[in-house]
Amino acid sequence: MTVQLVPSPDPADEPIESASSASYATDKAKILARLRRMEGQVRGVQRMIEEDKYCVDVLTQVSTIIGAARAVGMLVLEDHIRGCVMNSKDDEVMITELTDAIERFSRSVG
Repeated sequence: MTVQLVPSPDPADEPIESASSASYATDKAKILARLRRMEGQVRGVQRMIEEDKYCVDVLTQVSTIIGAARAVGMLVLEDHIRGCVMNSKDDEVMITELTDAIERFSRSVG
């Protein structure tokens, strides 16, 4: 089974890489650890809401989760640039891929 790792503007495009060669493979353990930590933080915020904790304390925890998500995203983006974008043989494809990746990520964290 092939998984599209490099987002393309048209979902009908052919997949670019297989799952076994993900550009974030070297950082996979670190990414998963951060995501698990975030999962625990989200559960903590859920408990805080259930227990009617002080709003500012809840907001502080939500801010921490957002920061962690940004850090994970930056790591994946960096790996994508190094592993997928820079390996492109076509400069125009490389620029388009880089621009698309940055645009998608900045839209989510902007």
